[in-house]
Amino acid sequence: MRSLARYGLVILVMGVLWKLAALALGGVILPDPEDAVAALARAMTTQIFWEHFGVSLYRSVTAMGLAWIIAFPLGLVMGSVKRVDKLLAPFVFLTYPVPKIVLLPVFLLLLGLGDTSKIAMIALILGYQILVTTRDGVRSIHPKYFDSVRSLGGTSSDVLREVLLPAALPHGFTSLRLGTGVSVAVLFFVESFATSRGLGYMIMDAWGAMDYLTMFAGILGMSIMGAALYEIANVFERKACRWMFLRAKD
Repeated sequence: MRSLARYGLVILVMGVLWKLAALALGGVILPDPEDAVAALARAMTTQIFWEHFGVSLYRSVTAMGLAWIIAFPLGLVMGSVKRVDKLLAPFVFLTYPVPKIVLLPVFLLLLGLGDTSKIAMIALILGYQILVTTRDGVRSIHPKYFDSVRSLGGTSSDVLREVLLPAALPHGFTSLRLGTGVSVAVLFFVESFATSRGLGYMIMDAWGAMDYLTMFAGILGMSIMGAALYEIANVFERKACRWMFLRAKD
């Protein structure tokens, strides 16, 4: 309920600001918010909108899952095994500042114009964030926690379960949750060309045709998808890191 109230307040404030901006610009380039919402409602009754939405959702969710499956375990290993960290950390931190989106033409050449190249591009960008955040989270664990488990006769699997995962999961899920905005932004970019499906394509196609109501319907649809992905990641975080939220209540 609190999340719905927060979203409602944000939507109200943005709607008022949007209305004022539309009045200032004459409502041509920037339509009134109620007209954009009506356009979205009409679009949602069409099959083509849901095809665009479904393709974008598939690309984004698949990329986020791929990024998590690869980057989280790797960050866990890098943070806990010094030899692996010494080997991989220079490569990771030298390539981290490089804007990965510039590699999109290379991905398109190597992986083709289909979903694979787009998913790989989003997964690469999001994966770096998860990897670095998880690795730093594990490295920040105080040695006394390892000593406590080992002094009680704990094995390596006990250290993993009782120390490493509780320290790494909140960092990994936070980067995943905050990375939803990045993944949707990259999704829009990769869907802007070399495709005929997706909300990004829908937005750019409507913009080229100067159909601004349809363009804003696509923008609102992508915004709804981004907010939904954020909340889904938040739910996963609450399920996987229950102890954090129990402590917060206390």
